[in-house]
Amino acid sequence: MADYFTHFSCLIDVGSAEKAGRALALFHDLRAAEQDADEPEVAGFDLVRQDAPEGSTLWIHDDAQGDVEAVIRFVLRLAEELDLTGLWGFEYGLSCSRPRLDAFGGGAHVIDLGARKSIGWTSTHEWLAAALNGEQPDA
Repeated sequence: MADYFTHFSCLIDVGSAEKAGRALALFHDLRAAEQDADEPEVAGFDLVRQDAPEGSTLWIHDDAQGDVEAVIRFVLRLAEELDLTGLWGFEYGLSCSRPRLDAFGGGAHVIDLGARKSIGWTSTHEWLAAALNGEQPDA
């Protein structure tokens, strides 16, 4: 049996140490409240302050099996709670414990924090299929 994995590791700068503290508190509160939830909001990743206690940068990374959609939901919630603006994005990789067709690849997402929405994404699997079909290989 093969095991499939999604991995990511990215940073988000929330602008101040105070906002970083609020972000961490929100993350830990959500995680504690969702221990028995069927679809927890913050499962599939961990959040750690990247710099010393006075830092404003947070490290978002998978904790064995990442959940890309959970990261997007949480970052959109952070944008709302902390009034974040600008563009932010991250990449992810897909892998497998055994060689399987369609088991490897990755993608990326871009979020407009001020508009509180995802504005673009790409998948290497979909890009490759389109390129091999003669559709926009440079897109």
